[in-house]
Amino acid sequence: MRILVLGGDGYLGWPTALHLSEVGHQVAVADNFARRGYDFEMGVDSLVPIESLQARVRVWRELTGQDIGCYVGDLCDAEFTYHIVRDFAPDAIVHFAEQRAAPYSMVDRKHAVYTQVNNVVGNLNLLYAIAELNPEIHLVKLGTMGEYGTPNIDIEEGWLEVEHKGRRDRVLFPKRPGSFYHLSKVHDSHNIEFACRIWGLRATDLNQGVVYGQQTPETARDDRLATRFDYDAVFGTVLNRFVIQSVLGKPLTVYGNGTQTRGLIELRDTVRCLQLACENPADRGEFRVFNQLTESMSITQIAETIASASPDAVTIEHLENPRVELENHHYNVVHKGLTELGLEPHLLSDTLIDSLFEITKRFAHRVRPEAMMPTIQWRKPASVISN
Repeated sequence: MRILVLGGDGYLGWPTALHLSEVGHQVAVADNFARRGYDFEMGVDSLVPIESLQARVRVWRELTGQDIGCYVGDLCDAEFTYHIVRDFAPDAIVHFAEQRAAPYSMVDRKHAVYTQVNNVVGNLNLLYAIAELNPEIHLVKLGTMGEYGTPNIDIEEGWLEVEHKGRRDRVLFPKRPGSFYHLSKVHDSHNIEFACRIWGLRATDLNQGVVYGQQTPETARDDRLATRFDYDAVFGTVLNRFVIQSVLGKPLTVYGNGTQTRGLIELRDTVRCLQLACENPADRGEFRVFNQLTESMSITQIAETIASASPDAVTIEHLENPRVELENHHYNVVHKGLTELGLEPHLLSDTLIDSLFEITKRFAHRVRPEAMMPTIQWRKPASVISN
């Protein structure tokens, strides 16, 4: 297949592109490098140094003989979006190219507006390009489990069978997101479902849990192929933060009481899920949803797992929760679709925690401990316009 990976310079996009290339697909990537700009803005950086996209593409070609096409531009530029779809003529498009951090979207009015415009408009341009140029293209869009929030019922895979006043219907599962970023993903999902229903497009929405891990078999071949390892309070994940705090001998900082539950998935499983979704496309007119996670754990359970795997004794410290979220809640997620397609999950208890410790020790000198402390408060709307 010909597969175009949007956001191909990012934490997930780059290893996904390599994996799809490795299993035999013809791959091209597109990116505007905004993610690198966020680091500059926030004064942080990936723990693991990363090469430029062009350098990584060159190294992959040298090592494997397999070429990856490269486009540089912004999906909010409709002409660029139409150009890459027309020029590469993909069978499938994997869409990672969005601002993906909830804290970043909650910094102030400017960041909230940017997040929604960037994500929603870019996605709309892509839908129009597919509809006008080739409606047969299968769109594989990265969503997030955060779209659902924490409902007091089981979370189905995207759709819900309801009975109301004696009548039955199948509707999109109700969403109650917890940030302007997550709201943008809900808007994306609704726009994609609309395009499938009205224009007959085909799409798979992957509502993904928290991703952990920094290596895949492809990125591990050469340091120059490495993907990101984010640990800061804005773009980092809780598991990465715990690993780094453990290596530095600092307490593992849990927000609130730690009973908040999250869906988890390892990076190797993420790239496999994208392969399965691309190779088993949705039907024309179908808006297909998979909940992309392999297990669920509370924040405290994640901290305890990292603490037990740590070579040194560590403590757990509770901080005031900067977010507005239920800490004690029901959380039972249906996630059968991808395992039925062939996913064989790795679990946190038996996976690559040791490699995360090794990577962190190797680059511990690059850590800025103060970057891990939360500074963005959900309850205090901020504006860049002075009074």
